[in-house]
Amino acid sequence: MSDRSPFPPVRLASEPELARDALAAPLLARAARLARWAGPGTRIDAGGALVEEQLPAAAEVLGLSGDDAAALASEAWRTAVDTGLVEIVDEDEGAVEAGADLRLLTGGSPHDVLTVWLTALDAVLADASVPDLEGLIDAMDEGGAVDLSALDWDPQAEADFLDGVLANLYLLTVGEDGPGGDPVPLPALAASMIVPSDMGEPTNDILQQVSDAMMRLDDQFRLLEPTGLVEYRPVDEALLVDAEEADAAEETAAEPSAAVDDADVSRYGMVRLTPLGLYGMRARLLDAGHEAPVVGDLADKGADALLDGTAAFPPAASHAETEQWLARRDPLAAAAELLAAARGTDPGAPLRRLRCQQALSLVGAVAEPALREVLDDRELGGLARVWLTERGLADVPPPTQDMVFWLTIDTVAAQLAAEGDSAELHALVQGLAEQHGGFFAAAWRVDHPQTADVLEAMGRLHPDKRIAKEARKAAFKARSAHGA
Repeated sequence: MSDRSPFPPVRLASEPELARDALAAPLLARAARLARWAGPGTRIDAGGALVEEQLPAAAEVLGLSGDDAAALASEAWRTAVDTGLVEIVDEDEGAVEAGADLRLLTGGSPHDVLTVWLTALDAVLADASVPDLEGLIDAMDEGGAVDLSALDWDPQAEADFLDGVLANLYLLTVGEDGPGGDPVPLPALAASMIVPSDMGEPTNDILQQVSDAMMRLDDQFRLLEPTGLVEYRPVDEALLVDAEEADAAEETAAEPSAAVDDADVSRYGMVRLTPLGLYGMRARLLDAGHEAPVVGDLADKGADALLDGTAAFPPAASHAETEQWLARRDPLAAAAELLAAARGTDPGAPLRRLRCQQALSLVGAVAEPALREVLDDRELGGLARVWLTERGLADVPPPTQDMVFWLTIDTVAAQLAAEGDSAELHALVQGLAEQHGGFFAAAWRVDHPQTADVLEAMGRLHPDKRIAKEARKAAFKARSAHGA
């Protein structure tokens, strides 16, 4: 997670809801149960693990049966020790007792519960980056030490890879263009870490790397699901063929990203972050130095902070943040504050005015006096007229031609800043040129700080070469006229 680009804001469940989810997560629930069971008769080995003879009793306490019961009980015990739910009181004797943190799960605040859960999550994530037991045994030398070079395992690289995968899953979950709460196919997640963004058709080597990563992630997500971080549908067992059976079978597993129907994709694994997982991932991102805002962070700040802060937000996140900001204020006072913060001739001003216009769309007619007050304002008069007209209010003075052109340049500049060369901007540019035959002849005269930049962008974006040339000529005139 080396990239420090800010993540889109996330909408989190309340801490009481998240704490209930944490307590219900199988791993923490089992760890707590074993911590309450632990007592003078409980014995551990030198590493703090339950001695083998006690695993059947621990599994029985947890209501576990079957071939994996002992392994699950051992895992729950490690979690209890790692989180402080169990304390070792005598290392020589191997004696334990319930830890002080156990009381936090029943008598602590929701935040206390989540702190314990985060500790458990960190421990499991560390375990998830370790090779399986069979691989470790194969890499042991005669003295019993693990030869990392023989294992072909880089602990930091493995941890970084899993962190990167989870960061991408977080981004897909909270991002405007992502699937939201929908499960993400495991092949797509693996490919997001391996396939270069500028690569056309993936090579066989790249496809094999994606396949290998999928199998690794399948094991890791199976391990992570009991923490409550993710909901996971594992890779279909029928696809996990023995390596010696056929090269063809490996080739099939290496091409999950090919065009197949949804049912086929789901066989290769589907994963989604839970609400608790969103909380946990955001906490880890913050610890790693990332900017990972939460919807509502700006609710107690001024309008200038709101308009600047939501400038890079996706539309849905900006809408949610603005709703919370408005909910704490008188509508008329909020409208006046937003309009005052939207003024300016700096490079970020057009986007501030666009965010202001979007915010004002959420304010009722009670804000009318604030909008009428800025009708003669060069920077705000256009958007004020739009707001008043959309609400069918009477006595809205028609805009001057200068105001129409100024607002048009300002709007395109804001769209460029918000979305870049988007499909919506392409359509806007084409519509302007088609609806106003003499647009460029008049537009270059507009005394707006970004007139030349907007006309230049229109020349780049318009598909008609003749019109694009007109736009570039107009941009040249604007630079000459305004000394830009």
